[in-house]
Amino acid sequence: MPKPNSKASIAPDLPGLGEEPVAPGDPHYLGHRARLKARFLDGGPESLPDYELMELVLFRTLPRADVKPLAKQLIATFGSFADVLAAPYERLVEIKGIKDATATDFKVIEAAARRFAKGAIGKRPVLSSWSAVIDYCRTAMAFDDRERFRILFLDKKNALITDEVQQSGTIDHTPVYPREVVRRALELRATALILVHNHPSGDPTPSRADIEMTRTIVEIAKPLGIAIHDHVIVGRDGHASFRGLKLL
Repeated sequence: MPKPNSKASIAPDLPGLGEEPVAPGDPHYLGHRARLKARFLDGGPESLPDYELMELVLFRTLPRADVKPLAKQLIATFGSFADVLAAPYERLVEIKGIKDATATDFKVIEAAARRFAKGAIGKRPVLSSWSAVIDYCRTAMAFDDRERFRILFLDKKNALITDEVQQSGTIDHTPVYPREVVRRALELRATALILVHNHPSGDPTPSRADIEMTRTIVEIAKPLGIAIHDHVIVGRDGHASFRGLKLL
């Protein structure tokens, strides 16, 4: 589709994103919306700071309001665009100006991002697309406010059978039962696993408990022909690979 020649003509070509063309006497924020959409289309999402990308999301459910202050408040409260999307629904609706429809939009976008990231690892051997695995793990877990323990179950060709969250815990602890991990692998006829969990603190550095738990799973799984390819810890500040750190 050819790009519009004028900023005011953008809105009619973008159903779902906005308003009618800006006319004399219209509220000031309509002109801002048209300009912001033009910048997004011309420069892509990387051309916008987090709060402006958040404004674009808010345009849908708040079509007749200046949403810039609310967008900035959301980023200041939660930390980043990704943190806002990953925030619990209950915390989102506590923010003045965020109603059910807006919070639901955020959760739909978060789910779409996870589904997109998972699609990148679902059709080929996982170990040949390691960067996609890391992207998926970070998208799925890095911004969660509770620790969760996820397992990627692989077949003999290292293709993904399924991935499951086995345990959920608190802000700094998740109980993991190594025999349950292996039992589930046997049920799915998995021959290899990638273990994943998150650190809500943001720092992905493995703890002593993380290391000991991983070694226990390896010891139980190895005699049964189940390999542990890696244990990945994700956080807001990055990720840590046990394989890369030579802990496996």
